[in-house]
Amino acid sequence: MKKKTKIFVKAIVITFSIFALLLIVGYVYIYVLPKGPAVTQAKPIATGTDSFVMYAHKNSQRKSIKVWTYKPKTWQNSDKILFVMHGGGRNADDYLNAWKAIAEKQKLLIIAPEFASKFAKFATNDYQEGNLFTFFGTRNSPEKWAYAVIENIFDRIKKDNQFTHATYDIFGHSAGGQFVHRMVMLMPQARISTAIAANAGFYTFPDETLKFPYGLKNTPVKLKTGLTQAFQKNLIILLGAKDNNPNLGIFRKTDLAMKQGGHRLARGSNFYQAARQLQAKNQLKFRWKIDTVANVGHNYRKMSQSAVRWLKTTP
Repeated sequence: MKKKTKIFVKAIVITFSIFALLLIVGYVYIYVLPKGPAVTQAKPIATGTDSFVMYAHKNSQRKSIKVWTYKPKTWQNSDKILFVMHGGGRNADDYLNAWKAIAEKQKLLIIAPEFASKFAKFATNDYQEGNLFTFFGTRNSPEKWAYAVIENIFDRIKKDNQFTHATYDIFGHSAGGQFVHRMVMLMPQARISTAIAANAGFYTFPDETLKFPYGLKNTPVKLKTGLTQAFQKNLIILLGAKDNNPNLGIFRKTDLAMKQGGHRLARGSNFYQAARQLQAKNQLKFRWKIDTVANVGHNYRKMSQSAVRWLKTTP
């Protein structure tokens, strides 16, 4: 009996030791070791396709990020700057390519950050959920949020190119649509003029009883006071009328996600209506809009083409 007990205790100790070692290795890999490509020398953005690598966060050299750009020959300092946020595939270069012809026609400087990750195929919170929390569930400071990276990139390109822009526009599709609407809600002080969230897989509802990322519980945002500024931003919820197939792409099917709707089209509409009801109840100023694109499904190229009119009609 004593021998069996010793074996059992030994097995527990070994299991615990292995688990602790894995946690330590995981923590060091995720939060200590440097990540990302080598940082490039600062220089002005070239005409056509270009890219550069910079440190993602201020006052930290641990993470770097590659930023793709496309600058039309006719673009001038008075023309618009548009950030384009990729989907869950982290394929910023593909999204950049989708916007090149549009950029030439509309005189847009396209900035496409690449939030690369070896774990992109898993449900990670470092991109579409803003990196508000660590892998272990503890809170990150706002300067480590993914949304802060966009503001840092904007500062960098202004400095390197002597741009005088006070604001920028931002478009995101699928996971990028998740990123954009959460950035507006959680960082409304960001220098965004027009934000377009297209075909997001699921949303952060204006609900303090639901934990993030499904609601605002355990975030710094207070329902009434915190959303007052967010509701005054130009946020467009852009939906594809045929984006009603839950089997396309990575589609979250947890209980809380399914309560938002059975597909992306329904979830986007329900999210907008929830925000609208909260605004009406509290008599808040509201500049959000919803737009449904006919005959388009979960297609970032076609949704990009449909987003252009919102960049032209909003200030």
